[in-house]
This record gives sequence, C-alpha cells and structure tokens, in this order.
Amino acid sequence: MDVKDKVIVVTGAGQGLGRQFALDCASEGTRLALADLNLETVEKVAAECIKAGGEARPYQMDVTSEEEVVGFYDQVVKDFGSLDASINNAGILRDGLLVKEKDGEVVTFPLKKWQAVIDTNLTGVFLCGREAAANMVNLKKSGVIINISSIAYHGNFGQSNYSAAKAGVASMTVLWAKELAQYDIRVAAVAPGFTATEMVMSLRDEVKKKFTSSVPLRRFAEPSEISSGVLFLLKNDYITGEILEISGGARI
Repeated sequence: MDVKDKVIVVTGAGQGLGRQFALDCASEGTRLALADLNLETVEKVAAECIKAGGEARPYQMDVTSEEEVVGFYDQVVKDFGSLDASINNAGILRDGLLVKEKDGEVVTFPLKKWQAVIDTNLTGVFLCGREAAANMVNLKKSGVIINISSIAYHGNFGQSNYSAAKAGVASMTVLWAKELAQYDIRVAAVAPGFTATEMVMSLRDEVKKKFTSSVPLRRFAEPSEISSGVLFLLKNDYITGEILEISGGARI
C-alpha cells in the first residue's frame, strides 16, 4: 500500500510507540486519526504530526468500551471519508507474580489487575480490529490492520496477564488474516522486545541493566526501529498473517 494520503488510525497515540507510529506515518504524508484515553496528550501529538507533514485529528477513546470504539470508527469515516489502515496499539501494564509468599502467607495475583490488562490489551484490540474491518468491508475497499503484540507472547516472568493478552493478539492476527483475505484486507502484527519508551526509561538503572543483559544486542530498541517495522508491513502488499518480531534477538 502506498501510504501517502491514506487514512490511518493509530490507537494509544498519545505517547510511546503510538506517538512514534503517528509521527512516522505523518512524515509519509498520511491522514491520521489519532485516538487515546488522554485527549490532552493526543492533541499535542496531532499538532506534531501536522508539523511533520501529515494531516491529523485527535480523538478521545477508551478501547475497552464497545460503544466508544464503534462510535470512533464511524466518526473517522465521517470526518475523513475513508479508512485504509488501523494500527491497534493501545495497551497497559499491570505486572505481578501469579503467587508469592510474603511474611509466611501466600499472596495471589489480583483478578482486578488481570482483567484490566485483558480488557485493554486483548479485548481492546478485538474491538478495534472488528470495527476497522467492518468499515473497510462497508466501504468496499482494501485495507490493512496492524496489531501490536509483544515478544512477551512467548511468556514473560511476572506478566501472566500481559503475556496472555499479547499471545491472544498474535493468534487473532493469524486468524483475521485468513478470514479477511476475501475482502482484500491484510492483517499483520509487530511483536516488539524491550523498547526505549518513556515508561521503560523511567525504570531504575538496575532494572534496565537486567533487561538489556537478556538481549543479545545488549540494548533497548529505539521506538523508530519498531515503527519502521509497522511501516514495512503497511507497505508490503504480499504480507498477511505474519508476526514480525523486533526484539534484538531476545527470546523470553
């Protein structure tokens, strides 16, 4: 797909990888619908994207709300007159061990933390992918859906919820590619490893050192290196159903 002038949705666009995806798409001359739970941050990113050469509109949207997701994609089509791609990136972290012994008592991982991550990182991707596909089919045009998984889908210590959600995202990607090919809609995913986002770089130095020591390239990925993978998947019309791991050689 030639991304110039194409209408592309980015969820979780207010910071981190979502912001990078938005900026890199903008530099290619795309028309961006940027969604985030925090309207103030996504408004700032939209302004950055316009300066970078793209068209961009900010939207406030909670990916865990079916009503909001349906309304958002409908509004994007009304505002832009089209929909060509959706980068389903919004996600959260709520880490913890499944069980741990503390002061002679066994403490278990709270259901609330499990559900919060599953609702955002898995159900949110499902809702966004469903509505993106529905609108593309309704418009009778080809399109691309890019899901953001994680190297953690192989299973990462202390991340039962996150790993399960990202494994689900990877599985849905392959399934959707099979189902949606008949409508000329491609579906693929990027599975990043440890990446130098604001959240990761705010960790304690000893924690960051532990992470990088497990990566053969001995460093975090730059957000732009993950974003280049997303753009590659958007542009290559013979890729569908693939999970592109960009992890510096890490195998969690």
